[in-house]
Amino acid sequence: MTQIFVGITAALWASTACASTVHASGPVAADTAVFPAQPAPILEREREDEIIYFVLPDRFANGDPSNDRGGLKGGPLQHGFDPTHKGFYHGGDLKGLTARLDYIQGMGVTAIWFAPIFKNKPVQGKPGEESSGYHGYWVTDFTQVDPHFGTNAEFKAFVDAAHARGMKVYMDIITNHTADVIDYVEGEATGYTYRSKGAYPYSRRGGPDGAPINEGFAGDDNADPANWAKLTDPTFAYTPMVPEAERNVKVPAWLNDVTLYHNRGNSHWVGESSVYGDFSGLDDLATENPRVVSGMIDIFGQWIDDYGIDGFRIDTAKHVNPEFWQAFVPSMLTRARAKGIDHFHIFGEIAYQEPTATLAAQVMTQSGLPYALDMGFAVAAQMVASGKSSPRLMAEFLQQDAIYPGGAKTALGLPTFLGNHDFGRFAMFVRDMSGSEEPDTLLARVKLGHAMMFLLRGVPTVYYGDEQGFISDGNDQLAREDMFPSRVDAYNDNTLVGSRVTTAQDNFDTAHPLYRLIADLSAARTASPALRRGLTDVRAFAEDAPGLLAAERHDPETGQRVLVLFNTSASALSQAVEVSYRTTGVAPLLGQCPAALAAPGSVRVTLPAFGFAACILETDD
Repeated sequence: MTQIFVGITAALWASTACASTVHASGPVAADTAVFPAQPAPILEREREDEIIYFVLPDRFANGDPSNDRGGLKGGPLQHGFDPTHKGFYHGGDLKGLTARLDYIQGMGVTAIWFAPIFKNKPVQGKPGEESSGYHGYWVTDFTQVDPHFGTNAEFKAFVDAAHARGMKVYMDIITNHTADVIDYVEGEATGYTYRSKGAYPYSRRGGPDGAPINEGFAGDDNADPANWAKLTDPTFAYTPMVPEAERNVKVPAWLNDVTLYHNRGNSHWVGESSVYGDFSGLDDLATENPRVVSGMIDIFGQWIDDYGIDGFRIDTAKHVNPEFWQAFVPSMLTRARAKGIDHFHIFGEIAYQEPTATLAAQVMTQSGLPYALDMGFAVAAQMVASGKSSPRLMAEFLQQDAIYPGGAKTALGLPTFLGNHDFGRFAMFVRDMSGSEEPDTLLARVKLGHAMMFLLRGVPTVYYGDEQGFISDGNDQLAREDMFPSRVDAYNDNTLVGSRVTTAQDNFDTAHPLYRLIADLSAARTASPALRRGLTDVRAFAEDAPGLLAAERHDPETGQRVLVLFNTSASALSQAVEVSYRTTGVAPLLGQCPAALAAPGSVRVTLPAFGFAACILETDD
């Protein structure tokens, strides 16, 4: 794969690094910050070196109004376009995203992850509850870009443009389900309740007392294709039915075979139903079936072959059986290496909302998924930056890094985030958990959270619009605001953080304090191998109230050590902190750092309210 780096201009990076920019941590002055002109070339960067920007294309920029209706006729319930409705297409597309690459790269972003762009069912839902596939997770054609977003040629143009700037491209993919096309004859009467494998075995129609079916099928834990060839009757739990107009709507064509789905009713997110149930009615693929495994490998391997993309975020990963991932992941890595992509980044969505690593580590170990979105970090950052919990929560969370497969080094490649399109935005959580809407305090706390994401371990992942102070009113549709002037009342009545405008106006302000902060944090991270690749030693934390969190990041390869500091309290603090006894001096990287050691193995740190800093610990190594 040939990828030419035309990086951020030296002038932009110099201004990012050397301007006397004041934020919650204090000034970043010209004589205290020496940053490289640009990140390393794209093929040299490890997964943990990246800074990711996550975007919903429909809500970002409208580069071609002619595709707003996806080439479909009729009204919003047919074509899915209604920019006044939070649950319908608003017009953003690949051309718009491509045209805004300068804006994205100006924050120091090195990788773009975007919600799925595959062709979706335009509208689905019960009468009066309809919404559209603007988010991309209701796929009917896995081989084609949704016409609302553009064409496959425009996708190639986007990938090529990003690569030319040295930016990686991560696709959001789904193997767990397709759009809701399959219905059940008995569904309305039963409320689509999940029907278990014990109560409705594959061997009988409609339960143990039903007629024998699928003679010789030895269960779904037998991956032999000859075994699955005996599963010919899908009526063991429900009787699947497909509307005539949609019998051949899915692409590739094998996806139209109803025997390749679980057909057991809706998941209730616990136990067996979590893997075998339909995700809110979406057709749940039988990913135990070798035909599904090989089909999905072919589909997504082709996107690597054709476009040279750099990674996959995998939707609903924990709802797929582990054996699927054990086959899929190695196949994708092999396909990528054949294209010269040695650092292909695969991370799964293992959804939960607790400040712990346990579930993610468990699923990664069982499935062979190399990385996961760091859900636990998001919750810990929300609780600690808001002041709801003491820094002890984050300290103890970071100390769980040892339980990941591969240990603490694996944690370096976990994409960390603060909020997202499913749970809601970080600023909302901070406001609600802190109980305060005071503008300056809210901005300071939001900045503090971003500093944690960039300076602690993991791959920082900025959710689009957070850099403009978007706050959201809730989760899901309420957290998917437009960057271009919005016509959604539920978005436009929000008071944005650090800004006097609303979402009714264009929000690509490169002078916004959060945009500038993210650029500063990106520059510091790019400059420091310890911030990108350093393991973590927690050095100090306030136990029972807001206060200090201190951690030492150490990169074994270069020997660099950086002390990262955070004050989660509303008062300034001064405190002695242990550092490595190898330390001979202290140099500032970001924020307010001590001028020298207080004694061998100790520094005295001083931070303003909600302040943060990153200090290089000089050694003779």
